[in-house]
Parts: sequence; structure tokens; C-alpha cells
Amino acid sequence: MTNQELKLHVIVVKQPIGEFYIASIKAKDLVEISYFDIRRLAEEQRDLEKYLGIQRPISKKRIKDLKQYIEARDATFPTAIIVAVDFRCAEYDKDSGILTLSPYTREDDAEEESIPYDRIAKVIDGQHRIAAFIDENKKWSFAFEGRDFELNLSIFVGADVSEQANMFATVNLAQTKVSRSLVYDLTELAKTASPYKTCHNVAVVLDGEPTSPLHQRIKRLGTATPRRKHEPLTQASFVEALVQFISSDPVQDRNDLLEGKSLKKPTPIELEKRPFRDLFIAERELDIAEILFNYFCAVRAKWPKSWSAVDVTGNLLPRSNAFKALMKFLKDDVYLRIVGNEIGRIPSPPEFSKLFAPIDFADAAFTTSKFAPGSGGQSMFLRMLRRQITLKDMIQE
Repeated sequence: MTNQELKLHVIVVKQPIGEFYIASIKAKDLVEISYFDIRRLAEEQRDLEKYLGIQRPISKKRIKDLKQYIEARDATFPTAIIVAVDFRCAEYDKDSGILTLSPYTREDDAEEESIPYDRIAKVIDGQHRIAAFIDENKKWSFAFEGRDFELNLSIFVGADVSEQANMFATVNLAQTKVSRSLVYDLTELAKTASPYKTCHNVAVVLDGEPTSPLHQRIKRLGTATPRRKHEPLTQASFVEALVQFISSDPVQDRNDLLEGKSLKKPTPIELEKRPFRDLFIAERELDIAEILFNYFCAVRAKWPKSWSAVDVTGNLLPRSNAFKALMKFLKDDVYLRIVGNEIGRIPSPPEFSKLFAPIDFADAAFTTSKFAPGSGGQSMFLRMLRRQITLKDMIQE
């Protein structure tokens, strides 16, 4: 894992989807950080196209034509290449206007994967233009070494796969060289049901409902929403945690639904691992939202001061790591214990509160001195929820 990082002077753009960044980047730098799917140069699907359920492979002929084109003295790519960057790989300094992109290294006990330098940027649109700068070994082509070629780049931080699909379809609708019939199909495909789409919708509902314990706490694109002061939870974290309740293979579910297939009713053993799968299949998104609403109402009632202190530096409870631990606690320890054989039932906040009552942990103890940032603190918080450790044990550790 390299410690290399890339600093870009960026401009913040505010649009209805949220905030994103635009920058000028050297072609070589973009080749080095862009997600390897665009480098395959083979008749394969990218992750985004798998999600959309389509096959739109890289065109070798187009790449060859672009390679010839960029050798010309007056070559230009004036339109933006669009990439998505995981929020863990991006840090924006408002004062200097610099966005720093760097790898993410997971801790030993973390479930998520590390993100190396060459997988920081996932290309949403512009794969052919980037591929034109790559040689037969799928690396930066030294044929262009020394050329002052910069590219116009739009960077979306923390966009989930549903938002990426919608951007992909929308952007291609405006490009005349792409089949308009395909683009109209894409627009509809982006609307087709999927586990990710359901999780996205639940996040939007809980963020938008004024009475929700998660009201205005979720960042749509991993950056602050205009006119909001504090958003401690990223939508990517929300979606990644909730999809574990619904599906073991979200892409396959998406493709099956696209083909008009009915998803099989889960077995009791499957429901122990994916307790909301029946609700997803029955299109009961609002019921899923209500379960989470009631659960986090109980969390808020247990630790009201820490829950409300979203602007306090070092307060773990409102943030993504605590959210992930609380969601895992709900999935593995809480929900099935409450509902028993009535899987799909919506427990009330008092029912959830009964399971939090025995946890002896002070409201003011959610600090980074006790819960280290990252997955280590997340794991410790989960152990505390499961009453495997006490505050005294944590201090000794």
C-alpha cells in the first residue's frame, strides 16, 4: 500500500444533487488513480453497468482513434470526465480550496476493504478518454510523457451506486455519439428496483422526515448539504450497512428483477442473516424505514446528550462508525430477539429500549479517547453494546 497522495485545487459546485468538485488534473495522474475497471480494454462489464443490468463494453476502435487524435497539436477534451471517490479517500480543505485524494488502509479487524492508490477514482463517464492514455500493459503510456495534457474532472465524493447510475444515464442522454435508444433504456433501468435502490430510498426518507432521529444527518454525496451545519453520517455508510439486512448479492437481485424474475422467498436460515429480505421482496420500504426510525429513537432516548451533540468534536455516537456498530447490533443481536417468529413485524421504540436498558454506559463517555477513530473503535463499541466489555475494561485496554 502506497502512502502517495494527490492534491488538487478544486472549485465547489452546488447543484440539486448536492456538492461536487471540479478540477484540472494531469492525464497521467488521472490514469494512476482511476479505478482499474476502465483499464481492462476487454468485452467486460463495469460495476456500474452490472448494476444497471446492461452491457456497454469498452470500444477498442474508439480508443485507437482517440490515441491518434491526442497526438495532434490541437487535440482537446473540453468536456468533463466524471469520477466517484469514496469519502474515506477524500479530504477537502475549505480555506485552501485543496482536495486531497489518498489511499484508505483498513484496520486488521475491519470488514471493509482497503482502497489502494490506483482504485481511488471510479469512473462514471469518460473511460474511453482515459484509456487513450494507457499502453498495451494497461499503464500510463510513455508515448505521451512530457506532453502538457490536462483533463477537466468532476469529482463526486461518497456517491452511492444508485446515484452513480442516475448520473451515468443522465450524462449520456446529452451525448449525441451514444445511441439515444440505449440512453432512454438506461434512464428506465436506473429506476428499476434493487437492494441498493431500496437502501437509498430509506436513507432519503429518514433524512427528510422532520421527526426522524436521523433528520438532516445524512450527507448525500459525502460532503455537506447546503444550508446544513452538521451531517455526521454519510449516505454511503448508511446504504452499505442496511444492504446487509436485505441481500447477499445485490447485483444479482437487481439483474433478476430487471429480467422480470420473482425473487425466491427466503428460508428461515436466510432470514436469520438477512432479516429484512422478506420486506424488500414485498416492496415494504416504508416498513424498513419505520423499523430503523423506532430503533434509533431508542438509541436517542438511551443517550440523548451524545446523540444530539453532533457538533462536538470527538463525539462518536452520531458518526458513521457508531452507526455501523449499531446496525450490526440490530441485525445480529436485537431484531430477531424481539420479533421471534414474526419476522417483518415493526417493533415499537419501547421494545427496543428494553434491550438497551441493561447497558451501563454513561451518556458522556462516547469520546475518541475511549473509542479510537476507524474500525477499531467501531468494534469496541459493538462489544460494549453486546455487554462483552465495560467502561472499566475499556480504560484498562
